[in-house]
Amino acid sequence: MLNKVANLGGLFAQKTDHPLANARELRRVLSELPTDNAFKALDEISGWLESLDGVSNFPVSTLYEVLEQFEETAQPHLKRLSREYFGTSRLSKSEENRLWSINYGFWTRLAAAYERCLLSIGEKARPGDLAKAVLPTLCVRLIIAFGRALKWEQFHYGPSPDTSWQSLGRALLSAEEAGGASKAVALPGRSGMTSPQQEYEKVMIFQAASLDSLLPVGIELAEHVIAHFLPGFVFTAQAQIDSVYWVDLKLAQSPQRLARMPAQAAPTQRFLKPGAAHEAMRAVLDTLERGGDMPAEINLGGQYPVKLLVTVFRHLTNYLSPIPPQRLHDRHRVTHRMSVLNGLVNAFVVFSDEFGGRPAGLPTEVWVAENVSRGGFGALLDSIPGEWLKVGALLAMQPEGGDNWLLGVIRRYHRLSEKDARVGIQALATKALSIEVRPRGSSIYMAAAGATPALMLLDGNEPDEFRLILPPMTFDPRDSMEYARDGKRFQLTPISLVEQTGDYELARYRRSPLG
Repeated sequence: MLNKVANLGGLFAQKTDHPLANARELRRVLSELPTDNAFKALDEISGWLESLDGVSNFPVSTLYEVLEQFEETAQPHLKRLSREYFGTSRLSKSEENRLWSINYGFWTRLAAAYERCLLSIGEKARPGDLAKAVLPTLCVRLIIAFGRALKWEQFHYGPSPDTSWQSLGRALLSAEEAGGASKAVALPGRSGMTSPQQEYEKVMIFQAASLDSLLPVGIELAEHVIAHFLPGFVFTAQAQIDSVYWVDLKLAQSPQRLARMPAQAAPTQRFLKPGAAHEAMRAVLDTLERGGDMPAEINLGGQYPVKLLVTVFRHLTNYLSPIPPQRLHDRHRVTHRMSVLNGLVNAFVVFSDEFGGRPAGLPTEVWVAENVSRGGFGALLDSIPGEWLKVGALLAMQPEGGDNWLLGVIRRYHRLSEKDARVGIQALATKALSIEVRPRGSSIYMAAAGATPALMLLDGNEPDEFRLILPPMTFDPRDSMEYARDGKRFQLTPISLVEQTGDYELARYRRSPLG
């Protein structure tokens, strides 16, 4: 795409010969965008946006009109690619990155271009300048664009530049100074009215919700939930006794939890509390947990499985509550290397008596544990492994110098750079046993049925119970299973499914001897 405009670069410094400055040419460019290939259409739009960088003599009023039209034209393509990103359960890593890059690239370029328009508005208007009357709409579009870029960064679990928060703050301050922060704005193709302050609140709440423990589809759902319950949150210029989060609109700093008051009060500080939103979300969660349906008046942009709805509402009511969650166990600083294997198959090997805990030939990673608590570990990765690294990944871990293996699951994931990352790991068990389970039934059926590899967790269980890690789609609340150990047979009677991912299931069983 950029090859189309590369030869125009020498003309920009002389006069505005960029094709997009001409209304007829802009209409032609828009009309020639493919309608049946969303990826190609967005790629071309992003290329045109990039071609505007550095064109200093492009009239800002015309630039703003160009950006508006490109944004509106891109909307159906963005929706289509988002559905593709979330709708396919098993995208390859390359395809996922391809979809992520085109979406993220569009929003970052659009946000930067809108910010250029905002920075151009001055006290004295000149021909080609942007009229102050468009300021509320411009700020809404700018904040939405930066918010979308931050969301796509969150899909990759960071890192998010703090400078984005300075740009977001500048947009809201500009709207406030012009008296338009609360001015209702309608955007073509989008239902309802909004305002610069409402859009800023959405992004601030999204950041405060600590979404790095959710999968991308859960993060997307959380954004829709926040938008629906937005009227219940309270956003103020002064700290209130029950304020929970705060931000300074002038600082390149993301919203912070209000553990204590800022060192100095400033007129650019803003404060947030959940208000009535928390109880309203809690009521929906209670309904879902009792087996009820999602209230019809709540539009979340699509249909979601009940398990995912419960997970997201439980997370949001936890982190966006009047008293945010406190750490259950004290953390202790350590610097300790540990060997890491991912997945049920590898864990089955190291917990099996047959292999004696020696993972010869298995793809072992080496991570550095930075802190440890009764609940798990925090670890630093100096290189990001394959596509298996994600929230919900099952891990077998062995501290350096030790003989024992531990079983855990990644609950938090945050990239520090393209190569470095931090993960939070919940410990599931310090002792586990590899077993092969078979469905209970007649002897003929039992002989024909294949064995299923599983991990029996030997600690952290309820009395008279055992937890099992099983392959996906194995647990059935109606069917018991059995296994043999040391010449004895045991029956496993299902109690409940605790957790289900694309890679494994965690379920509770009651054990009893057979024969």
